[in-house]
Amino acid sequence: MRIKSLKSILAKPFANYIYKGIRKGMMTAVQDQENILKELLKTGRNTEFGKEHHFQDVSVYEEFVQSVPIRDYEQFKPYIEKIKEGKHNVLWKGRPIYFAKTSGTTSGVKYIPISKDSIDNHINSARNALLCYIAESGNSRFTSGKMIFLSGSPELERIGGIPTGRLSGIVNHHVPSYLRGNQLPSYTTNCIEEWEAKLDKIVEETIGQDMTLISGIPPWVQMYFDRLTEKSGKKIKDLFPNFSVLVHGGVNFEPYKTKLFDSIGGTVAAIETFPASEGFMAFQDSQHAEGLLLNTNSGIFFEFVPAGEIFNPNPTRLSLKDVKVGENYALIINSNAGLWGYNIGDTVKFVSVNPYRLVVTGRIKHFISAFGEHVIGEEVEHSLIKAAEEEGVHITEFTVAPMIEQGEGKSYHEWFIEFENKPRDLVAFARKVDDNLRQKNIYYNDLISGNILKPLYIRTVRKNGFIDYMKSIGKLGGQNKVPRLSNDRKIASELEKYLE
Repeated sequence: MRIKSLKSILAKPFANYIYKGIRKGMMTAVQDQENILKELLKTGRNTEFGKEHHFQDVSVYEEFVQSVPIRDYEQFKPYIEKIKEGKHNVLWKGRPIYFAKTSGTTSGVKYIPISKDSIDNHINSARNALLCYIAESGNSRFTSGKMIFLSGSPELERIGGIPTGRLSGIVNHHVPSYLRGNQLPSYTTNCIEEWEAKLDKIVEETIGQDMTLISGIPPWVQMYFDRLTEKSGKKIKDLFPNFSVLVHGGVNFEPYKTKLFDSIGGTVAAIETFPASEGFMAFQDSQHAEGLLLNTNSGIFFEFVPAGEIFNPNPTRLSLKDVKVGENYALIINSNAGLWGYNIGDTVKFVSVNPYRLVVTGRIKHFISAFGEHVIGEEVEHSLIKAAEEEGVHITEFTVAPMIEQGEGKSYHEWFIEFENKPRDLVAFARKVDDNLRQKNIYYNDLISGNILKPLYIRTVRKNGFIDYMKSIGKLGGQNKVPRLSNDRKIASELEKYLE
């Protein structure tokens, strides 16, 4: 017990030290970004990519923009294939120490390089989010209890001689030794591939423990909570009285928040993170400020493209100093893992530029514009959450798709929603959501006003329908998420099997 409390005592001065450095970094963000670009170019000059793109002639951002086009994974793939073939110095010096394996929507499996230089970005950023919380709140007690990270399997295969696996599994190998004793589940359990079998084992291993921190993607954390309650008949707070920190990321927290806190039986500190296989972009540094602090001094040089221009041949590219609050940007990264002008597929919006804090607004490829409306994730989430809060309705999961009918005024947006508790009047609730969306998106409003579209229609998905759907496509658990919206009927057609 003494060792545990000692860990908790020692966490505070370390947290204050790191927090002080992060606060200082808020003031030098633009300069730090410029320095990172210089360092990246310096190393990049000796790589195959750097030679092809004339890095020896590039010294400032404007020249970089001229030399390096924006690419997505498909366009980057030839370089990755060379690395897999065993070549050195392709994108970055030497070879990657890992490939983070992720499933792309169009590319099939993606292999994202992680270098010796970039691994710290993944490890330290997650740590810094917790340390900021300790420094701000004074709560370090959770470091003495058990922590769970609901992650992918830490088992790695070798691709081209490089250890390869899910990012969460790779990171698992780098958990600091002083936290190893606190970490659950066991390595053996973490290696179970089948999510439901793994979940049952996690419940078994954790139900009698002093859990103080729980981390994961909200829908899978919710499944974990549901299983714990099924087995014990207790709220999570009664089961784990010292549970005080929930770390989450991957999807917007708001649609899940009410149900998660209800399962817990009260509120706990919630810390949001923005990790990706390509790099750890941002994290919540304060419980009192909106948005996530951009990771401006961690080996990544960020660029921002106005979201509406991302598919243009020559879109506007901005460095950090030129971004504006409230604009929707596609996020482009250049990193010490050897990613150059890389479009990660996420859109963000700054809520502050002093310091640089942002919110994730959606995925570039997740939108509906079947009729020219270009509705994005942030807009559908806002519209539904606002109506749900007003009506006291809890949402388990949802997604939206266009329904294209022949003839004017017949087509509409079809919403598939799994309710925790249904609205008293589904038609009135749908009207409310529709009105919210019309206020949020002027193009959608024009289409409704012009009788080109009918107001949205809600289909109710049966209990656990989304879980069963994700299971049917082999994407239950781990880092997998249900897209909030799509521009086709692929998901919608499958979900029709799971309606009430």
